[in-house]
Amino acid sequence: MKVFRRIKAYITPQHLKNQYCVSKIYCEKMAATKTLADLGYAFNSEGQLRKICADGKITDEPFQFNISKDHQQCQSHYETLGEAVTEYIYQLLETQENLVRLPVPKDSTEDFGTFIFTSKDYDKKPVVMVLIHGSGAVRAGQWARSLIINENLDMGTQIPYIKEATARDYGIIVLNPNDNTRNDKIIMNSSNSEEHSKYVWEHYIRPCSATSIVIVAHSFGGYLTLMLSDMFRTDFEQRVKAVALTDSVHRYSRVKMNVYLKTQRIGFPVPLPWTHQLTPQSMMY
Repeated sequence: MKVFRRIKAYITPQHLKNQYCVSKIYCEKMAATKTLADLGYAFNSEGQLRKICADGKITDEPFQFNISKDHQQCQSHYETLGEAVTEYIYQLLETQENLVRLPVPKDSTEDFGTFIFTSKDYDKKPVVMVLIHGSGAVRAGQWARSLIINENLDMGTQIPYIKEATARDYGIIVLNPNDNTRNDKIIMNSSNSEEHSKYVWEHYIRPCSATSIVIVAHSFGGYLTLMLSDMFRTDFEQRVKAVALTDSVHRYSRVKMNVYLKTQRIGFPVPLPWTHQLTPQSMMY
């Protein structure tokens, strides 16, 4: 992707101590959550969501929203499938991309807190890439849930960016700003996307040893990026070497983009890769 080439042009070259604590209650909750297989779906080798037969064999039949004449039932099924997709993406980040969960707030469990994903030893890397998705139902590792369901994993998830960053030996931090409640209770230090992003920057990004930080943000993620640039101006002026924005809504922020960020950074206020055929490779130079 050209972003990475541009990022590379702008940059010059403790083991993780806080392991995510998964409680018994959380494990019981996950056991009760329906999986993709429970709902009759699986991803094929092309990363496309397809229906499966009773024996588990993947068919060529794609997702179908209209499962009945009752729109509410159809929407409920879609939301349930979306939750299963979220858990599946979380699993991919951990098992396929080798990322680890770190708690927000620190020392919290899943019963009372949320989490972010990072690469191992991200805090020791000279370059760290931060990924920030937009608002809505998406969670860490996703750009657009509807694209994951209706198109494929490469188009709807952050995984292609994570793979490219891993290949370049960047540290990786994946924010989870839309995960704000547990059992109808507000999560401390993550009651909204702004608070979540601020906490993660203060407790995970700022303390890392990276001299170069690069950010890729989509939609409301651009708004959050601008907010962070105002809150942590010194970090942005001294350590943030590039910012790539897609479909960003930062222009609606009350915070004005400072001159340094505007003149020294690279912004892409354009749609995501599927519209302009931009990929982690094609955006590199």
